[in-house]
Amino acid sequence: MARYRDAKCKLCRREGDKLFLKGDRCYTKKCAIEQRAFPPGQHGHLRKGKPSKYNIQLREKQKLRRMYGLLELQFRNYFEKAERQTGITGTNLLCLLERRLDNVVYRLGFSSSRSTSRQLIRHNHFLVNGKRVNIPSYLVKPGDRVTLAEKSKNLFVVQESLKNFDARQMVSYLEMDVNKLEGRFLDIPSREAMPIPVNEYLIVELYSK
Repeated sequence: MARYRDAKCKLCRREGDKLFLKGDRCYTKKCAIEQRAFPPGQHGHLRKGKPSKYNIQLREKQKLRRMYGLLELQFRNYFEKAERQTGITGTNLLCLLERRLDNVVYRLGFSSSRSTSRQLIRHNHFLVNGKRVNIPSYLVKPGDRVTLAEKSKNLFVVQESLKNFDARQMVSYLEMDVNKLEGRFLDIPSREAMPIPVNEYLIVELYSK
């Protein structure tokens, strides 16, 4: 499967915002945005001019896509699924992305980044309602319980991530029991509850052309 193999910090610099792709590093002064807050490339710091409406829409879409580590076709499929649902398309799109198992694992504090979550899930370290699930794109439903497999509870990467659990922002639609190493997806979130710094209406406009 195709995947991005270049430096992840370049993606944050290109979008001009922290996408939290490098885990705990993003919370330190080593973050690329803190050091070089301009697009990558030889002439990145020289780029000037007012961006077009299309460019603004495209950058917003790329920001959201890269934040969740999706390919263009995957992202487009989520958008089309959001369009078919009742309600506001933009909000539906964000809800679908938030319901991905790799995102839920990340939000619960089991890992420091979504890419790490994806790897842990692929290696059979997580259970949903007691059943092993190794598909990162699995959509979690309200009431679902996400737990670590018994053999995985002492994983160094998980324990290190949980140490910083209190420092991270916990969302209202998730519930975490650190002692039991168990999380629960409570309900489909509203737009106000999702801490996603994007303007989803620009993405809808882009795909509606």
